[in-house]
Amino acid sequence: MTTPRRDLDLAEVEAIARAAHRTQTDKAGRPYTEHLHAVAEGVRARGGTDEQIAAAWLHDAVEDEVLSEEWLAGAALPQQVKDMVLAVTKRDGEDLGAYTRRILDTPGALLIKESDLAHNADPARLAVLEPATRTRLTEKYAHVRRLLGLTSGESPTMHRIQANMARTDPGEGVDPAGDRPRHGTDR
Repeated sequence: MTTPRRDLDLAEVEAIARAAHRTQTDKAGRPYTEHLHAVAEGVRARGGTDEQIAAAWLHDAVEDEVLSEEWLAGAALPQQVKDMVLAVTKRDGEDLGAYTRRILDTPGALLIKESDLAHNADPARLAVLEPATRTRLTEKYAHVRRLLGLTSGESPTMHRIQANMARTDPGEGVDPAGDRPRHGTDR
């Protein structure tokens, strides 16, 4: 009799991501793991699931070639995590439209990319870059946000949370319909 496979927990996924990216730095020379942490925390703060948080930790691993697609395929992770990681992995020479459509078509992936873009476009992070690089990246991130339908100052995720809060009975503090925003399903 075979023992059922146990999926990696979030602490194990975080440790794998940190180890895989340990020698990388971002464009400002900061440890790349700070970005991974910020994206994972952004997903958590936006109400993401454990699967989305795991995918956030791994969101750049295949693209940056610190973990292979073969590793991901064989990893003890739910298929949804693998699908989200692959959805946000930009391939060399890939058309931006195809890339953003894949994100939109993959349940859960939009929240990860939303958090990634939010951290990438953080004015404090961009401020330390050369002006030309800062301008180029600001325009790039804004273009991707438009393609993903993230054009307003607030995310679709935050709009849903606020709408649910507005429907909440103030005396109860809980949505009377029991609705909880489902992330990554908006298109």
